[in-house]
Amino acid sequence: MSIPITLKQLETIFWIARLGTFERAAMKLNTTQSAISKRIQELELSVGTDLFDRSLRGARLTEKGEYLVRIAEEMLDLQGRISSLRDGATVPVHRIRLGVTELIAMTWLPRMVTLLHQTYPGVVLEPEVDMARNLYERLLDDQVDVIVIPETFGAPEVTAVTLAQVQNEWMAAPGLVQGAGQTLTLQELSGYPILAQGTRSGSGLHFSKWMRNQGIVFPRQIGSDSMTALLGLTIAGLGISYMPRDCFSALIDEGKLEVIAAEPALPLVPYAAMYRNDRPTSVSQAVVDLARQACDFSSQFQK
Repeated sequence: MSIPITLKQLETIFWIARLGTFERAAMKLNTTQSAISKRIQELELSVGTDLFDRSLRGARLTEKGEYLVRIAEEMLDLQGRISSLRDGATVPVHRIRLGVTELIAMTWLPRMVTLLHQTYPGVVLEPEVDMARNLYERLLDDQVDVIVIPETFGAPEVTAVTLAQVQNEWMAAPGLVQGAGQTLTLQELSGYPILAQGTRSGSGLHFSKWMRNQGIVFPRQIGSDSMTALLGLTIAGLGISYMPRDCFSALIDEGKLEVIAAEPALPLVPYAAMYRNDRPTSVSQAVVDLARQACDFSSQFQK
């Protein structure tokens, strides 16, 4: 039979961790040190493991103890939010854990944040910028609420709402590719190093699959999960890469990049907002609607 864990016990271990000693925690919680020790003993009995390393001096947490403190902090935060409802205080309507890729962060994410705050001033936004595969895995693990990534992954429990399709072009430093003013074949491009995103990238997977279908192999590849890094390597003249044309048009105008025309043309990359359809979705759907309004890959850092 499991022994229930109480908020008092969680509050106790939280303040011991925060203040460093049982004595200070007792003063903070307006109780005795013996009462604090009893709560910790009961908590250890409930979880079935030692939470403090008693071979050391002071209140030194074990690894599991540190993990429990993080849980305790979350529980106490929830308790405080519930108490705020009773007290009539103004509280956030919701928190949204939003995951986006690097391209979105450097184009329309600022506009999205502005729209979100204007429309739902009580919402607390927790943004996360990562590779598409990582974000998708975190969505499946319920660690983020909404993600916006290339529409490369899918599962029955995930709703995907297509927002836009992004046109990429082959690009290189001016003068690197011979015959750049003409339309080249993929075979001709294969003579140059290709700078490509890896398997954690939605765009990287999208183009890798397309190239395999075209029967083309680039024998020399330099990979990076960072679009910014690939952009720098491309400008440095280390190879050719595929980049969203509209987003980096200023670099083309400045003569730092040139577009390499090739046949067949690169396919459009569909971007979608995704959320779990087996979780409460009213706020998630509202965020997807705002993403649809904000979505614009044509220029950088839109406000």
